[in-house]
Amino acid sequence: MAKRTFLPATASAGLHDGAAAPSRTLIEQTYAALRNDIIEGRLEPGSKLRIEHLRGQYSVGAGTLREAITRLASDALVTSEGQRGFRVAPIALEELEDLTRLRVQVEIEALRQSIRHGGAAWRVAVRSSYEAISALEQPIEPAHRRQWETLNVRFHETLLAGQASPWTQKVLRLLSRHGERYRRYAMGLPGSVRDVHAEHTEICELALAGHEARAALALEAHIRATPDLLAQALRSGRLVLPGGSDDASAGA
Repeated sequence: MAKRTFLPATASAGLHDGAAAPSRTLIEQTYAALRNDIIEGRLEPGSKLRIEHLRGQYSVGAGTLREAITRLASDALVTSEGQRGFRVAPIALEELEDLTRLRVQVEIEALRQSIRHGGAAWRVAVRSSYEAISALEQPIEPAHRRQWETLNVRFHETLLAGQASPWTQKVLRLLSRHGERYRRYAMGLPGSVRDVHAEHTEICELALAGHEARAALALEAHIRATPDLLAQALRSGRLVLPGGSDDASAGA
């Protein structure tokens, strides 16, 4: 993995927040870099996070690394081993199935509430986020996958923002962070013919037309597509999940 270098905090941040601002900015940058490397698999599932090694890799101090890793532990992307340090959280199809069941329960209800209560501003925002992601997913090029992930999160969050529960959005954001780890493998499967753009189009059009039940069914099928693809790939031997379970029967 290439050595990481971070930009210094801006002077204006220091004017507002005092001496803590540069440190906080560096922690945020380190957290974002570690999180991205976990999601992309550069820090492999189950691998030990050794502070001394990571200090040189990310060009930051031990204290900054511990703060960033602690945040990742609160996101459940890192596991704590007590006095023995930290490891990247493992991945397994069983976990993905569990995440999927929870997403379906929470996200479907949030979509129903958004369709019922979302106003004109919500409709404009949904259409705008849909058009933004559409520009990158016909098809999704490998070079644009990170940008697509950002727009995908924005589309789903906007779609569900018509309801009034901030905690719903927080829970879904956490689930999305974990789902992103698995989407990376699903999107890299050879011979995949999934049309994600068509799925997003159907969800968007049904939601904006107020077809609550049909939109909910389309969203559920969309959420379940990734674990279904991965389960099929595991059964056929086309995929082994690193650091996790490759048992296709897990969670099936």
